[in-house]
Amino acid sequence: MPVYEYTALDSSGKGVKGMIDAESSKAARARLRKQGIFPTALNPVESREEAPVFRKEIRLHPTRLKASLREVTLFTRQMSTLIAAGMPLVEALTTQTEQVENVNLKRVVAEVREKVNEGASLADAMARYPGTFPTLYTNMVRAGETSGTLEIVFSRLSDYMEYQIKLRGSILSTLTYPIFLLAIMGLIVIALSTFVMPKVTKVFADMGQTLPIYTRILIGATDFLRHWWWGVLILLIALGFGIRSYLQREAGQERFDRLMLKLPVLGRITRMIAVSRFARTLSTLIAGGIPLLTSLDIVKNIVNNRIIARAIEAARDSIAEGASIADPLRQSGVFPPMVIHMIAVGERSGELENMLNRISEAYDNEVETTVSGLTSILGPVIVLAMAVIVLFIMLSILIPIFQMSSIIR
Repeated sequence: MPVYEYTALDSSGKGVKGMIDAESSKAARARLRKQGIFPTALNPVESREEAPVFRKEIRLHPTRLKASLREVTLFTRQMSTLIAAGMPLVEALTTQTEQVENVNLKRVVAEVREKVNEGASLADAMARYPGTFPTLYTNMVRAGETSGTLEIVFSRLSDYMEYQIKLRGSILSTLTYPIFLLAIMGLIVIALSTFVMPKVTKVFADMGQTLPIYTRILIGATDFLRHWWWGVLILLIALGFGIRSYLQREAGQERFDRLMLKLPVLGRITRMIAVSRFARTLSTLIAGGIPLLTSLDIVKNIVNNRIIARAIEAARDSIAEGASIADPLRQSGVFPPMVIHMIAVGERSGELENMLNRISEAYDNEVETTVSGLTSILGPVIVLAMAVIVLFIMLSILIPIFQMSSIIR
């Protein structure tokens, strides 16, 4: 089939370039217009081998074509609705191409539609874009295509992603107030150190009076920050890059993940979030018809903790040798006893999917309760710390002034 190189304008008027296969130049122009691309120049390429097809792949590279979780969730929900209404898959994808607002997602859906139209499966077409459709997503779609329950799979996927959005929003909203208080405290300290202390320091220097130790400490600290702020900034940036470089190594990431599980409060929250993700994702995959061993391979990559991921991988190996799910998870020592007990009950009763859902709901509620309680404690603690710092600064300024006033009298 001939290959054409085109220069065109997209629906927003932005110039784009690329390659397209078509039977003729007229067919190429028609395909481009269906994608919302309007060619201004269309030139045939003599041979496919010589055509710089790689340029098109770079333009549509998965890492550059990412969409937010909310946009992908909306796309998934709409796909479930359209397919459940009896609309053919290619027509549903065409409708989605017209409705999707995000430019990157629009391009991905258009490319997926073209691949499906050429005979590829929907899962294989989506798998080309892991930045938009992760492994969990494409495996669920593949299972839905195989079993003929694609609309149910899309519905379960959208439920799963909507819950992830809800949980993330809940955690962020509870942390907003403490972060706001920390920012206010930082601004107050910077304002006092930058505008108030220099003037007060000049008055003390002119008087030649011996100052209390805490006042001298405050003056020394503000002078240091005022003259060496750039050094402190460079040090913080270097420290940040150093920590980032260390955490990018396998050993550094493993030590960090182990530390996160051992911290008094954050460790408990980290473990609960990981267990909730494990249970909900495994339940979703099993409900979608994904084999258990494949499901565990997927789940270990979404718990965001290498220690827990290694325990899941070891459990997967034991299950492949004939063990039950609960026993290897119990031997790992990572999962709470209640989770192990509920999984064992689910295995024996044949209700593993429902039991995993209950585990996830219980731990999600516990995460929200713990984070809310932590936030209610952090608020007063931060306010108290702010009051102590401001009081220290004010007393360091006012006490020497009162002493000078008594001497003058």
